[in-house]
Amino acid sequence: MAPNYRLFIFNMFLIIYILTLSCNLLITLLMFFSKLSHSPMYMFLSNLSMSEILFTSSIAPPMLYVIYRGGATFPLGGCFIQCYLFGSLGTLESFLLSVMSYDRFLAICRPLYYSLIMTPRLCLSLILVCWMSAFLIMSISLIFLTTLNFCSINIIDHFFCDFVPLLSLSCSDTSTVQVVVSLLSSTATVFPFLLIIVTCGFIIKAIIGISSSKGKQKAFSTCSSHLGVVSMYYATLIMVYYEVPPGHSLEANKVLSLLYTVLTPLLNPFIYTLRNQEIKTAIRQIWTSVKRT
Repeated sequence: MAPNYRLFIFNMFLIIYILTLSCNLLITLLMFFSKLSHSPMYMFLSNLSMSEILFTSSIAPPMLYVIYRGGATFPLGGCFIQCYLFGSLGTLESFLLSVMSYDRFLAICRPLYYSLIMTPRLCLSLILVCWMSAFLIMSISLIFLTTLNFCSINIIDHFFCDFVPLLSLSCSDTSTVQVVVSLLSSTATVFPFLLIIVTCGFIIKAIIGISSSKGKQKAFSTCSSHLGVVSMYYATLIMVYYEVPPGHSLEANKVLSLLYTVLTPLLNPFIYTLRNQEIKTAIRQIWTSVKRT
């Protein structure tokens, strides 16, 4: 790669990384310093933004280093750590999105019971379970991955240490590891995705049943941003790890991985802020308070 072209790519991804950190940090701080912090949905959203900050930070800095140097050497242990963090935080996002879908289901389909069911204690418990479960699942995967032997030539044709490229370097029989990780991945992605599909079906049915157009618009505005994030997240995830369309090339896999690991964490805050009136109102209120001081 020519130095000028490499410098352009480096600057582009550096700007994306800075924007991602800034936007998600803004959402996180907004939840703590506004009245929205008492709402279950925004408690989940603040944790989603924190996970996005950690998620992109596990990928972007090493990737920028590789681009700047035109290639780099990392210890195998460092690759394991990146794979573990990336997998854990990706799993955490999947769990948080499913919990947020359940929260929207209760708010729209069971509004009279919402405050009784979705209490602050339950919210904190769900958030804690999401964090602990995500890192526990990836800990099991990492244990099985570290039991493998690796060849002397360890060259990964990717911009980060993903599970599949690491597995392809092993000289051991990887069938057992593949089965275990596939089962764990199903727990982390397929089941949350099915829960989201079911809750979305009930939500759409409930919105259609609302008589007034104003009520429909209000109900749709509360979940449209979340549905947008869910669609973008799972669309790229399925295309990367379940090969849709089948047989796509390694270069296509890299492009899709960029969407999943770099662009999605940047776009999520914009989707939530642009499609959510409550967040935009809170931003204006905080900005007005800052201007007055």
